[in-house]
Amino acid sequence: MGDARVGLVIEDDHDIRELVRVVLTQAGFDVTAASSGAEGVLAAKELDPAVITLDLGLPDIDGFEVARQIRQFSDAYIVMLTARAEELDTLIGLESGADDYLTKPFRPRELRARVAAMMRRPRSTSDVAEENGAPSGAANAESIFSHNGLDMSYDSRTVTVDGKELSLTRTEFDLLHALLEAGRMVRTKADLVRRLRDEPYDVGSYISEADERSVEVHMGNLRKKLGDSAQSPRWLQTVRGVGYRLAPAEH
Repeated sequence: MGDARVGLVIEDDHDIRELVRVVLTQAGFDVTAASSGAEGVLAAKELDPAVITLDLGLPDIDGFEVARQIRQFSDAYIVMLTARAEELDTLIGLESGADDYLTKPFRPRELRARVAAMMRRPRSTSDVAEENGAPSGAANAESIFSHNGLDMSYDSRTVTVDGKELSLTRTEFDLLHALLEAGRMVRTKADLVRRLRDEPYDVGSYISEADERSVEVHMGNLRKKLGDSAQSPRWLQTVRGVGYRLAPAEH
């Protein structure tokens, strides 16, 4: 991994680019800006940033394709910034690999809060070990989960299914971890939104329909990667109108 405090702004509008640069700089990031999709993909490869803000309406490659390309080599948190309010655009963006989104015009305070919540979630093995008060590489039996042929190591941030390692985004990993932790207890969509914001489950903060819909999209992406079936689930069981829980253990 590269520097955990590198931020990348991919935005063609000069004023917004400078605004985001200031917000991330004030949040403690070493910020690089790119004004086109191709430039942004190249910068993401070279810098290995921890967080990327990505405009959808770029002049050369649209933001959806930029996100897909970056996801091929990077686990950076990606926040889409879009002037498009249509739900379909948001869903396509999340399916392309983005973790979160903000609609322009947005409040700088809100962007900073979203990024701060992301950065509280661990990015690497050493981050997890430090949170647990243990040196990097130290074993913690409680961070190993196994269910129906799926094995997760929270310390190493790895997931295998029937011995084959999966490539998950950090948001997909964190959602799967929340369900493995909960076992057969149902986690509502609002619960999972708060988990991604690093808020207590019972904090009572406002959760919009769009926030819950984004969890549905991330869970759909996770299902595809697991090869799971919504109708006959091996791991992720939908509780209609409520949320999700682990499917029953196989015998």
